[in-house]
Amino acid sequence: MSARPEGPPQGGGPERDGRRRRERKQVLLRLDPAVHDALARWAADELRSTNAQIDYLLRRALTEAGRMPGDARPHPRRGRPPRSEDRSEG
Repeated sequence: MSARPEGPPQGGGPERDGRRRRERKQVLLRLDPAVHDALARWAADELRSTNAQIDYLLRRALTEAGRMPGDARPHPRRGRPPRSEDRSEG
């Protein structure tokens, strides 16, 4: 028996600008081990996780094919978040 709850999470979820953020989808992806290893090496070369590399490649393929949905959120930026403007320097 699984301890995972069924359906969306309960309670007040994260919000931005007064709107509820869309949850990211989870998928099970079966890959040939050699393909996974090559993908993991490529991701490491670009300082990404394997999951982030897959997301990046899928977005690039959708854009190139003219199939990227207009309401898709932008790809998260890599690295440190920008400094807050209200922090004093010094």
